[in-house]
Amino acid sequence: MSSVIELKQITKFYQMGENKVEALKGIDVSVSLGELVAITGESGSGKSTLLNILGLLDRPTAGSYLLNNKEVSQLTDDEQATIRNQTIGFVFQSFFLLPKMNALQNVALPLLYRDESQKIIKERCLALLDKVGVGRFVTHKPSELSGGQQQRVAVARALVGGPSIILADEPTGALDSKSSQEVMDLFINLNKEDKTTIIIVTHDPKVAAQCQRQIRLQDGEVV
Repeated sequence: MSSVIELKQITKFYQMGENKVEALKGIDVSVSLGELVAITGESGSGKSTLLNILGLLDRPTAGSYLLNNKEVSQLTDDEQATIRNQTIGFVFQSFFLLPKMNALQNVALPLLYRDESQKIIKERCLALLDKVGVGRFVTHKPSELSGGQQQRVAVARALVGGPSIILADEPTGALDSKSSQEVMDLFINLNKEDKTTIIIVTHDPKVAAQCQRQIRLQDGEVV
C-alpha cells in the first residue's frame, strides 16, 4: 500500500518560560492510503501535538513530513491552509458547531470560499447529512441536537470538502457509550465504503480496538 503520510524523525520542542519541553522526540510514523488508525497514549504523551502536526495546524521543530509524497512541513502558512482545506477534514471532541447556525449551515461552512453555486453546495450538504444519519435535522440548531447528533453534523462538515484524510481528536470523548459506538460505526463505514484514511486520537481502549492499527505514544516516542 502506498503511504499517504510519512513522518521521519519528527521532533517538537516548546519553550515554557526557561524550560524546553520536548513533546515529540524524533518519531517515525507511516500511514497507508485507506487505513483506519488509532493514536493512543497517556495524557501528555504527545498525541495532540502529533495530530496538530499531521493536520498542518503546527510545525515540527525538526524532521520531515511527506503528505501524498510532498514535503509539507516547510510550506508557507497560505500553502498549508490550502492543503488543509482540500485534503484534510477535522473532527474534534467539542464539536465546534456555530450555535446560531442550523445543521445545514454548519456543514456548508468549509465551502464558503469555494467558487461553487449555492445550489450545488446545498445538495452536497443535504446528501452528507443523510449519509451520516441526521438528514431529518437539517434546520435544527446545535442546542436542539443530542451530543451524538452534533458529532454526526461535525463529521458531515469534515467530509463536505471531499478530503482524503479525516483527523479526529477524541471524537467520542464527550459522548455516552451508545452515541460513542454510533459515531465509531460511522467512521468504520466511511473507511470501508469510501476508502477514507482516518486517524483517531483516543484514550478509549474500545475505540482503539476497532481500528486496524494502533500507534502508541509514550513520553513523546512511539512504543
